Amino acid sequence: MFKILDKKHLAPQVFRYLLNAPDIAKKALPGQFVIIRLDETGERIPITISDSDPIQGTLTFYVQAVGKTSLEMSLLNTGDFILDIVGPLGNPSPIDLFGTVVLIGGGFGIAAIHPIARALTQAGNKIISILGARTEELVILEREMLIASTSVQVATDDGSYGTQGLVTDILQMMIERKEPIDRVIAIGPLIMMKAVADLTRPYNISTFVSMNPIMIDGTGMCGACRVTVGGEMKFACVDGPEFDGHAVDFEELLNRLKAYIPEEAEAKEKYLKDTGGKCRIATISQIYG
Repeated sequence: MFKILDKKHLAPQVFRYLLNAPDIAKKALPGQFVIIRLDETGERIPITISDSDPIQGTLTFYVQAVGKTSLEMSLLNTGDFILDIVGPLGNPSPIDLFGTVVLIGGGFGIAAIHPIARALTQAGNKIISILGARTEELVILEREMLIASTSVQVATDDGSYGTQGLVTDILQMMIERKEPIDRVIAIGPLIMMKAVADLTRPYNISTFVSMNPIMIDGTGMCGACRVTVGGEMKFACVDGPEFDGHAVDFEELLNRLKAYIPEEAEAKEKYLKDTGGKCRIATISQIYG
């Protein structure tokens, strides 16, 4: 059992959790993730570790309430317990002196790039972070990213904050100005990571993306998280989660994930119905604003 030490509601549908997990906190590195199971009947879902404190024995991660399990977790509060947390899993992000590194976080992906930004800065790199969100209220961790980066730029779809447009618009301007870029790391929605990889490919800018497909066991045995990279099948949980963005078959992965949309919607609707129907939906709506 893992106790929730603190919970914060940061933005609509986005929550930060601080958990007591000393054994995992001692070993966790930037870029790694855990798999959680809320209770005996719960599904296993992967969550990126956004921060770890080996001295305090704590993990920090962020949850976006969009599906059945994340909706369930969004209703847990400080003092509640999570049944299982397995990790750290996956390969840590390579940390070395690369030069100028552009880190791109799209929406919820900002939480995943934060520990990488901090580690790369400590290694002596110049870190330019580009944060993207639909609206100003959905921009998370800006203060933390300012501390961890050399500079931070923000793009919002509606122009309510920062530059109106996409993260790729800012990256395109940097490339056109011939600003030095030695490495790009993009984490966020698949379509965003694909767009970043497509943009940097003609310029031969080393680009890495973090894959977060459906996972079950997190050990490479189930094969659910398979990704085609450079014409070879890889497992995101043990071979990744970071891969060469120019070698990932994004089209195949996007099509695979679309296949589960009806089941995901059905599970969510069943959960809402079983836990109170319209009354519960209204309660969740109030929580999210």
